[in-house]
Amino acid sequence: MASLFRNWRSLLRTARQRQDRATLDRRHVYILPTRSGLLFGLILLGMLLGAMNYTLSLGFVLVFWLGGLSVVAMLHTWRNLAHLVVTPGRVKPVFAGETAEFHFVLKEHHHRTRHAIGLQRGEDPPALDDVPADGEIDICLPVPASRRGWLKPGRISVFTQFPLGLFHAWGYVELDMACLVYPHPAPPGSLLPPTSLEAKSRGSHIAGGEEDFSGLRGYKLGDSMRRIDWKASAREQGLYTKEFQGEGQQVLWLSWDMTAGRDTEGRVSLLARWVLDAHDAGLAWGLQLPAVTLPPQSGDGHLHECLKALALLGSSDVF
Repeated sequence: MASLFRNWRSLLRTARQRQDRATLDRRHVYILPTRSGLLFGLILLGMLLGAMNYTLSLGFVLVFWLGGLSVVAMLHTWRNLAHLVVTPGRVKPVFAGETAEFHFVLKEHHHRTRHAIGLQRGEDPPALDDVPADGEIDICLPVPASRRGWLKPGRISVFTQFPLGLFHAWGYVELDMACLVYPHPAPPGSLLPPTSLEAKSRGSHIAGGEEDFSGLRGYKLGDSMRRIDWKASAREQGLYTKEFQGEGQQVLWLSWDMTAGRDTEGRVSLLARWVLDAHDAGLAWGLQLPAVTLPPQSGDGHLHECLKALALLGSSDVF
């Protein structure tokens, strides 16, 4: 009970995601005076006692006028946040040790501009911006990615102190979004295992070798950037990929067994380095892990699938 009392914010309701959005309705918006608001209240109390002691009519007028102003400010602070809609934005994968960027989209549907709306995760520095009337904005929250796997932002605080800073209105949202954190690759310099020549007669699905140019075809997602015909692209003829003929192509197999003698994270880190080096060298490579085998391919799509398999190796998290 004592720990719950110390962390009283954990007891407050959170506007969880419904379908693809979370709405801060009146049941999920809280408001309390700020330090400036408490100081302002103490000053008003002192002015009231002084006016009562000296029977100053103008003193009573000033105190009640300022008190009414603070009540109106409290209402506008609450209205500045109420019924705001928060939806998940884009999230790009990062490597362990980098900073993940979670994008949140704030939408306004009540025909009024929302000023100085802030987003904050825990004790991290907040991000503030204005939301236009009947419009939306994108706010990015950086989150450190310390280990591989799925990273979730958790509960996010949406707050405002507009217009006078006397009151702090806030609400919590928890959206169904996650960032894929690739494993941290080993330092450069680890030699790749030897490649093998995989001929087309052996049923390889790799399209040809790189010995003789055979023609162009339309670009497909995942094709190596080294095979794109940039001259045709410069002539505004679209993206085309060069095709080659030959007896076979150098194929690299990266296996979990090749990294024996290291701990689990060390083996994953070394395989991640080999995958990146194979991609940079323009090779076709396959990946053999204890739970999954990815056949030899090349391109950005294959790179992502291999790094994803390494990131989730041994993890039970599914997103």
